[in-house]
Amino acid sequence: MIFRRRDEEPEPTDGDAAELTRLRAERAALIALCLYARDRVSSKAAADRIDTGLAEIGITTVRPDGEAFDPALHEAAASLPTDDPHLHNTVAETELPGYSDHGEAVRPPIVSVYQRNQRTDS
Repeated sequence: MIFRRRDEEPEPTDGDAAELTRLRAERAALIALCLYARDRVSSKAAADRIDTGLAEIGITTVRPDGEAFDPALHEAAASLPTDDPHLHNTVAETELPGYSDHGEAVRPPIVSVYQRNQRTDS
């Protein structure tokens, strides 16, 4: 029997890489299934429980209300008119939350964005 010190890591094998790839794919599939269920539950308590469970594994909810709209990070579903120039291109409301996995986007939030009213002086 060979004993290793605790701080020694065994050399990874091709089998380890394949196993890691499989586990990552399974994790992604489970996260996608949880998000699918989260989007469809009618109970706020159930939705909150799913969000809490996801947070326990590093999946955080993204709700950019009040932040500047960024099309690289957010998906616009609607625009809301405003006369306030400071609100122009600001996220008014998150329609469907986004999610990130340890800081990496899993799904962008779907948001409504304030758009300044266009004045038409004739």
